[in-house]
Amino acid sequence: METLLGSESPPKSSFLSAVRGVVRGLDPRGRLLGALLCALIIVGLESPVALSLALILALGLLIGAGLPIGRTLKRMAMMDGFIVAMLVLIPFTIPGDAAFSLFGRPASWQGLERVLVIGLRANGVILCLMALVGSMEPTTLGHGLARLGLPDTLVHLLLFTVRYIDVINAEYGRLRRAMKTRGFRLANSRHTYRTLGYLIGMLLVRALDRSERIAQAMKCRGFTGRLPLLDTLAWSWRDGLFALLLIAALGGIVVVEIGHGRLA
Repeated sequence: METLLGSESPPKSSFLSAVRGVVRGLDPRGRLLGALLCALIIVGLESPVALSLALILALGLLIGAGLPIGRTLKRMAMMDGFIVAMLVLIPFTIPGDAAFSLFGRPASWQGLERVLVIGLRANGVILCLMALVGSMEPTTLGHGLARLGLPDTLVHLLLFTVRYIDVINAEYGRLRRAMKTRGFRLANSRHTYRTLGYLIGMLLVRALDRSERIAQAMKCRGFTGRLPLLDTLAWSWRDGLFALLLIAALGGIVVVEIGHGRLA
């Protein structure tokens, strides 16, 4: 099974190949805890210098995870599209020294600095999550969450979602092909909206019917509400070394944040 964000072929250089495979060989529990620690620290940073260092750390983790850089950055740019409107308005809403004026409305330097902080913070968190969590296989992610003691219901929901989202997509494809065979074409009309409503309703009905059959099949096989975990996770010296290096890097970033705050 592919990872959540896909993967790319390893580079020809053995050194780069080893670097890009270092994150994938780590214990999923350590990667999940590392992602949580990175997110908590990055969210608490205020200095653009410290946030820039955190972004560099996130890029290093991205390279270590071996994710396709171009595709991953495109996904991150899609996330930035959701907050770009807010970032554009912030300089005009925060009072301070005027940097420039647009249609008679001044934009402050303090607002521009806040935009920079929010942008660095959001991208740093997303890149860390993509590198440490997005490079896992879905089943590995579920097992890691279960080993960390998360509720079984949450773990089961994740695993079943990953398993059957492709099934629902295939069912949607069959319904769309059947509609096209009968001459349906999208248009801005009442008939189109009504037909799409029927499509969504039929998809929900078929998904419910399939879920009931799956539940009955699982009960026939002895399912008691808990999925057995077959893998045995073991903490190795690589995991310990990675944890120490990550904590040291984050600690250095916190020191820079404190020093910058004192200088400011």
